[in-house]
Amino acid sequence: MMRPQDTPTRETKSLDGLWDFVLDAAGDGRRDQWWRAPLVGSRSMPVPASYNDIVPSADFRDHVGDAWYQRRVQVPAGWVGQRIVLRFDAATHRATVYVDDVEVVSHEGGYTPFEADVTALVTPGSAARVTVVVNNELTFRSIPPGEVLDDGGRRRQRYHHDFFNYAGLHRTVRLCSTPRVHVADLVVTTGLDDGTGTVGYDVEVGGGVAEVSVALVDAEGREVATGSGASGTLVVPDVHPWRPGEGYLHDLVVTLHVDGVVIDTCTQPVGVRTVEVRGSSFLINGEPFYFRGFGKHEDAAVRGKGHDDALMVHDFELMAWIGANSFRTSHYPYAEEVLDYADRHGIVVIDETAAVGLNLPLSGGQIGADTRATYSSETIDDTTREVHAQAIRELVARDRNHPSVVVWCIANEPETTSEESRAYFAPLLDLTRELDPTRPVGVVNMFLAPAGRCRVSDLCDITMINRYYGWYVDAGDLAAAEVRLEAELRAWAAQGRPVVLTEYGGDALPGLHAIADVPWTEEYQVALLDMTHRVLDRVDGVVGEHVWNFADFATSSGVSRVDGNRKGVFTRERRPKAVAHALRRRWRPTA
Repeated sequence: MMRPQDTPTRETKSLDGLWDFVLDAAGDGRRDQWWRAPLVGSRSMPVPASYNDIVPSADFRDHVGDAWYQRRVQVPAGWVGQRIVLRFDAATHRATVYVDDVEVVSHEGGYTPFEADVTALVTPGSAARVTVVVNNELTFRSIPPGEVLDDGGRRRQRYHHDFFNYAGLHRTVRLCSTPRVHVADLVVTTGLDDGTGTVGYDVEVGGGVAEVSVALVDAEGREVATGSGASGTLVVPDVHPWRPGEGYLHDLVVTLHVDGVVIDTCTQPVGVRTVEVRGSSFLINGEPFYFRGFGKHEDAAVRGKGHDDALMVHDFELMAWIGANSFRTSHYPYAEEVLDYADRHGIVVIDETAAVGLNLPLSGGQIGADTRATYSSETIDDTTREVHAQAIRELVARDRNHPSVVVWCIANEPETTSEESRAYFAPLLDLTRELDPTRPVGVVNMFLAPAGRCRVSDLCDITMINRYYGWYVDAGDLAAAEVRLEAELRAWAAQGRPVVLTEYGGDALPGLHAIADVPWTEEYQVALLDMTHRVLDRVDGVVGEHVWNFADFATSSGVSRVDGNRKGVFTRERRPKAVAHALRRRWRPTA
């Protein structure tokens, strides 16, 4: 599936803006076929955005079930003879789409794109009615998992992850045109050897047969290599590589010809670089790389998880100010615009699926909240694993051409001490390597599965662990926390794989201060990170530190959360806490 783009042969039309919207907790719309007419009793809803916080009502914030979006779409008259596609960048957690009275596509999974060829259903120069029913229910057969409970006749969503279950059309919706015979997909792989770069390409042609030619153009507009045929390898002597801190990109221009006439052309940005795990080192372009950065969330006031370019650029500017060189897309694939920006600015990304909450003993951040086995016929089973596998396929298919992406993370903090966990994850790790053998793959480990007890870590290329010594363990006793953290990191490093501490930190309420290091104060948050950094600097084999979290974010309500998770280095409004300045002194010591 090619990313939509405007070229001499292609055109896109954004459908972002205000849509008609109706909540449907009872599920009446499917039975009564609401897509066949204008929505009755609708209100305006912005796209992209989560719908939960737009309207000041608990019915919206805590809604469980279907939500309907609808709008009239004018199809450009100039698209006569073209293939016309309706594309959604994300609908959380699943959606069914109708054009006028016809169902055109259904999709499971809230963070990857899907599309439908609607050429036969629309008329250029005329309008069509587009209706989308989005469903936010989570079950043990979805990724992420959850349960819908009947609470005295009121349906309530229980989910097993520690961030708010925002829903809706979170990313851009587009109507796109392409030629009937078109570039349907493109896979790029790159190599680098002693200054010579290689760009392997594999073009899929859809809708017919055409000749394929490619040209690689550098950032200065010079054509540095050409090729013909649907697949091949371009060689570029003295190539300018993509590297951390310098997002140098080439453009691979793909052109289709029939009888010498150009019928389609599209462009794929390419960063020539290599990624390798060698022993306990993580190498980019053959050079050791150390991850400095954050776990993040797509989360903001009012818009929830709705993508916003202004907030995105501001977040990247804050990461540059603080000296971060990387982040993890915790705990789901982020908008493609985020990866585009990371590509262009040399920011390194650990790319993660939405497989969070596969750990019933750690339900919603509460240890021991659920005593059921995580993997069983009643909970997470083979059907769940196939849904998980499809999420991996869609993640790799969407993001494999991004040079910023250097690791596939296929789950966050799953239960990994049982034999069932190994049986669950072994085929998923194999699948990921089969889909993309060029990047390391791993699973983020949590503290209930320490070194020696985890049944999955030896199947991974890289060790990623989340540890909260000084917060959930040894809270308020940083001396004891320092000893425990060092002992565990050394145990993991002894296994011979590179180790990234993918989460660490503690909550701090902005403006709360104390003379002593007291949990929840800004001073304690600084002291906790200082302690962690002393340990990281002493342990060989550690190749990265990702603080949890970049910014405060919304969670479900509970006594352990004060208006959300407050582990942010920045507040939800992006104001720096004291720890932001401490991190800047560590990560940008000469600033």
